[in-house]
Amino acid sequence: MNKWLSLSLIYLSLLTGCMNADESTVVIDDQGYAHHTIHYLKDKRGQNYFPKTIPATGKKQFVFAPVAYAWAAYDETGMRVMTGGASGGQGFCEDVGQPCRTVVGTFRVYKKRGAECRSGEFPVETTGGGKMPYCMYFYQGYTIHAAFEVPYANTSHGCVRVWPSAAKWLNEEFITRGTQVVILPYPKNA
Repeated sequence: MNKWLSLSLIYLSLLTGCMNADESTVVIDDQGYAHHTIHYLKDKRGQNYFPKTIPATGKKQFVFAPVAYAWAAYDETGMRVMTGGASGGQGFCEDVGQPCRTVVGTFRVYKKRGAECRSGEFPVETTGGGKMPYCMYFYQGYTIHAAFEVPYANTSHGCVRVWPSAAKWLNEEFITRGTQVVILPYPKNA
């Protein structure tokens, strides 16, 4: 009897675990494979890098630090609201034969799209079509968007990649058209 009770409890816990799965942490790649990623509330990257407050600007700000592989969101009063992992543009992209660093400076979000957002340029072989869920455009095609890989390295073609649940939160709850985007400088020796 104890064996059946144990098996029933295991089955019930597995079933309950599936029912509580957070869809915002799953992303389907271009080949159709599902990747389970970290939820933005569990992502601690950037918490020890970005200050808790910055000078108030009266506007919300998204800040990306290529040196820390992290982002921070600040409200209108300069209070840090959230941080998370991010990956920017790499030093050189073999497939396009040129540097791919994310443009450095201060910009504003001018367009947003939802989960269906796609690239107009990448992959190079198909002249676009790569998935960029929850994209937020801030400068000449540069975007902040979801990715299933957000390594401790800058590996993109120039966009700022964040975890899917973070991209969804940023797109739907934080960033609006006109939100300031600050891309900090890359390390001097990289």
